[in-house]
Amino acid sequence: MNLRWYHFAAWGALIAAMLLMPRLVDLGLMGRGTLRTMIQACYLAMFAISWDVLSGRTGYISFGHPFLIGIGAYGTAILSKKFGVPVELSIPLAVLITMIGGLVVLLPALRIKGSYFALVTLAFMELMYQLVQVIRPDLTGGTRGLSGIKTLTRGAENGYMLAVSLMLAVALGCWLLMRTRFGTALWALGQNEEAVSGSGLSTIRLKAMAFLVSAFVAGLAGAFLVHYNGSLAPRAMFDINSVFTIIVAALIGGAGTILGPVLGAFFLTFLLEWLRPFLPGAERFLVYGAVALVLYMYQPKGIYAIIEGGLKRLWGRA
Repeated sequence: MNLRWYHFAAWGALIAAMLLMPRLVDLGLMGRGTLRTMIQACYLAMFAISWDVLSGRTGYISFGHPFLIGIGAYGTAILSKKFGVPVELSIPLAVLITMIGGLVVLLPALRIKGSYFALVTLAFMELMYQLVQVIRPDLTGGTRGLSGIKTLTRGAENGYMLAVSLMLAVALGCWLLMRTRFGTALWALGQNEEAVSGSGLSTIRLKAMAFLVSAFVAGLAGAFLVHYNGSLAPRAMFDINSVFTIIVAALIGGAGTILGPVLGAFFLTFLLEWLRPFLPGAERFLVYGAVALVLYMYQPKGIYAIIEGGLKRLWGRA
């Protein structure tokens, strides 16, 4: 592992900021609504990390990530609400279903490249949206979705601590995984797949492993999110804006870095919240899209590269 000092500095700063946030709210320095915004940012960060593991490393751009998130969310919601399975068991089962179901459906798509892969994943997301409405609506809730789902926490602070703990565990685990030989192989796969294949490594196996890790994170985050919200609606789950928000968060934060998508998720979430009083409608997405475009043009490697460069300059001056 090539662990530089600024990596530890970044992780230390992130963990400290996350843990101090409730204290700042208690002191009145921030509103209690900030915690709820942070919770949404944590779940978006996990979705962006999930996308980054697959697309940010291998270069296989997925437009259907809510397909995986939806399997995890619907899986635990149906198991716990309709069949009375304890949440402690329904969440792991939903994650397992996400990994198996997603791999069976999308593994053939990993044999194609470029825009074809992106279109196939987008088609699967739309197919999932249609299926949950027409197949067994007594289980899925049809077009109305599901409500009255058991929640895991009560109160903004408890929900925040759960979301932050889960997000930090996922982010740190994926970051460490990407610093192994497996992560290096995925990066090489994104640079030159033919060279990786010529070196004797199985590109299909590497992509399948990356997909499994991505599906695990997506299913886990989707399952916990539905037990935070207590409800589930198909249109909100499979909205095209959700896809773009996940991708933009990963790209402007810094794709292929794990920590970058976390930064991008928090940046986007708070940007949308700050714009809400001025632009309550969909115009907010136009503004954040313009901001993301300018930032991406200024630094294609994202916010992570900007912060990394700043820390290097400070260290050089010191």
